[in-house]
Amino acid sequence: MSKINTVIFDMDGTVLDTLDDLTDSVNYVLDKYGMPRRTKDEYRRFFGNGIEFALRCAVPDDTPNDVIEEMLPIFKEHYNAHCLDKTKPYDGILELMKELKGRGYKLAIVSNKIDSAVKELNERVFSDYVSVAIGEKDGIKRKPAPDTVLAALAELNSSKEEAVYVGDSEVDFQTAQNSGLPCISVLWGFRDKDFLIEQGATTFAETPANVLGCL
Repeated sequence: MSKINTVIFDMDGTVLDTLDDLTDSVNYVLDKYGMPRRTKDEYRRFFGNGIEFALRCAVPDDTPNDVIEEMLPIFKEHYNAHCLDKTKPYDGILELMKELKGRGYKLAIVSNKIDSAVKELNERVFSDYVSVAIGEKDGIKRKPAPDTVLAALAELNSSKEEAVYVGDSEVDFQTAQNSGLPCISVLWGFRDKDFLIEQGATTFAETPANVLGCL
């Protein structure tokens, strides 16, 4: 059996608390279109499958597809300009990454967030520890397809047998399964433990320090 030497993290709800900035950017778009705002707790459920999915959840049920497609670039422009207004690493994440890197682990981040935002956030927050960050872009399927994980493994020169996936949602658990990786589900993110158990998750970390114990 290969020794685990690679940790692939989800971004939103796992390493970064992005919910306030995501909420503000989607509500900005809803305001522009005269649609009712949504609450942060609602957005906590909406995010995980990419921004288009979240927008479809946020708008009124009778909103035409072409209007949603119009809204997407407005969101992207606003979010790219404001993605670090309130966003910060969860307590203990930087310490976890420092410890992992010190022990020789290779680290990556994969996300259904826009690729440009993923790379910018990684560069601004995690560049001392994370060498590969991949988000949603043309030509690569979003999670739960395994594409982003497999791309990260290739960039890190790691195999599936050497890697573990860390995420906070059912999408992350499904991504790990589809990629052939074990999954550590974190409990400080966008989903609660009972929901994750219903989805099939079996290994949990209550704090970033617990991730080390799981490894």
